[in-house]
Amino acid sequence: MRIFHGQVEIAGQMGILCGELKRRGYDAKAYNSFHSYLGYEEHLVNTSEEEIAAQHEQLIEEFDVFHFHYASSLLKDYADLPLIREKGKKIIMHHWGNDVRFHDQARVHNPYVYTGDSPPNEVIHERLSKISQYVHEAIVQDREVAAYVKPYYKKVHILPIAIDLSKFKGLARPKRHDRMLILHAPTNPDFKGTKVIEEAIYALQQQYDFEYRRIEKTKHEEAIKRYAEADLIIDQILCGSYGLLCVEAMALGKPVITFIRDDLVPTFPPELPVMNANPDNLKDKLAELLDNEALREEIGHRGRAYAEAYHAKEVVVDQLERIYRELDVEQ
Repeated sequence: MRIFHGQVEIAGQMGILCGELKRRGYDAKAYNSFHSYLGYEEHLVNTSEEEIAAQHEQLIEEFDVFHFHYASSLLKDYADLPLIREKGKKIIMHHWGNDVRFHDQARVHNPYVYTGDSPPNEVIHERLSKISQYVHEAIVQDREVAAYVKPYYKKVHILPIAIDLSKFKGLARPKRHDRMLILHAPTNPDFKGTKVIEEAIYALQQQYDFEYRRIEKTKHEEAIKRYAEADLIIDQILCGSYGLLCVEAMALGKPVITFIRDDLVPTFPPELPVMNANPDNLKDKLAELLDNEALREEIGHRGRAYAEAYHAKEVVVDQLERIYRELDVEQ
């Protein structure tokens, strides 16, 4: 089976999935036209939208399965989708959040959410309407994202974020014997709630002796090494679900603070080991962890087990293989 991934690399996911697919004997290639300071390179063909468009006929002939990401395809106007469908090839769209997060719908269950990175509602609707004429199934990471796309597709699959746990072996350093270190690493401070997070941190620094570091504009490989130095990691407190930083913190055995919406909590495995905090209670939740070393250690220990059980690339690609096998090829 020859599998195309493209063309937007989000959180290293195309590379991780393709790497594991290749390990299993598939001819899987990830074409990425979205380049950032994070510097993702592994298992990627870093290219441009123009180069992919110029090769679209060749790519359609070459691959059996097209796994598109972030509402992208081979051509900007989705003119490739009917061509792929006519060839009897399999297609699936992988949505990641900001590409489909309808502004008003996001606020129904979440007064804190930031949607400034999402296109206008009418643009999201137009894109999903075009895509779903030819792509009948979608993948999302959780039910927060699923709610936005469910009306457009025949089937929506939940596929957790994938992580290569081998990259985290030996990184988690021993318990600190000096000041406790708290890290926050916002790719977008508005989306993560960085302003509120830092207000809580600075207020608590008047009562507690700890160090705080904000990690930004850092290549992903280097960022992981810095996370390994932390005693506590704060992910986001606005979105209402957890992302890659949270999973990486778990993989390192670090306690992590993030915000999970009340209505979404039951949709995750019951052992989800995070300190659930929103802007209204973040200061109290953070103080609870600062006061309780045993709780920090317990959450961190459970986090590693959770990452192994639900986010290891081997576990995720087991599910992805089943999705590929069952995809329809109807005209």
